[in-house]
Amino acid sequence: MTGPEPARERILAAAEQLFAERGFDATPTSKIAERADVPKGLVHYYFAKKVDLLSALVERLPEEAVDRAAVVVPGDVTESLCRLVAALDDRLGSSAVLSHLLWREADTHPAVRDALHGRFDRFVEEIRAVLLAAREGDATGVDSAALLLASTVSYRHSVFRHADEESPARVDLRPELRFLAAALEAGAG
Repeated sequence: MTGPEPARERILAAAEQLFAERGFDATPTSKIAERADVPKGLVHYYFAKKVDLLSALVERLPEEAVDRAAVVVPGDVTESLCRLVAALDDRLGSSAVLSHLLWREADTHPAVRDALHGRFDRFVEEIRAVLLAAREGDATGVDSAALLLASTVSYRHSVFRHADEESPARVDLRPELRFLAAALEAGAG
């Protein structure tokens, strides 16, 4: 019953693997305990209800925040957006299975759905902050652009692992990002 990671982390890793393999409802906590190599009571010590495991898994998703100094090019919205999308794709790509699993379970677990919607809202705010910095404070159209880009990147991320090479989920977004930057410069919004 020992392992290189603390028991709570082993439990979460086991739950993530088993929920992805079998689904939440088809995974008993006894199997999670077995996979984590901990007593079943320890699962309940850390997570009073099985659904609490799902909420804790939301916290394992990558942070929404990006290093703005590495992303923002003041005065160059297109380059800032290209750098931002690359950073987000790298970050989100590392959690494709977990993200898919959580969105699937959000249909029947309101706490998970609420946590994921909260993450999306923070994602929109992060994109908004990058756009404002790139536009040097000009907020015209930024709210619409941030929501549109957050939706696009989130969609790409949600279907990426199921997409073939020609799918829009895998296509380079630079032309669309140039279009969005041009629309912002033209005062759209």
